[in-house]
Amino acid sequence: MEKIAVYYFLFINFITILIFYIDKQKAKNRSNRISEKTLLTCCIIGGSLGGFAAIYLFRHKTTKRSFLLPFYFIAMLHIGLIYGYAHYYG
Repeated sequence: MEKIAVYYFLFINFITILIFYIDKQKAKNRSNRISEKTLLTCCIIGGSLGGFAAIYLFRHKTTKRSFLLPFYFIAMLHIGLIYGYAHYYG
């Protein structure tokens, strides 16, 4: 069961980084963008670490507060859940 969780975590974070990258490229090309709702959904289902990496690697969405506030809330929630799980089961 733990292996599945690790593979899921790696997969969803890779996908999240990829989606952020695609959105950044679309922004540069002034093409149809990926919605912020989709980006945040990827983060909330486990890709917040990938989202955090993508924000700073690609300098994407770094000044948009309406995106960053929910994003940081999601990241803090994930940190709390991981800490709680490790404290309870660790």
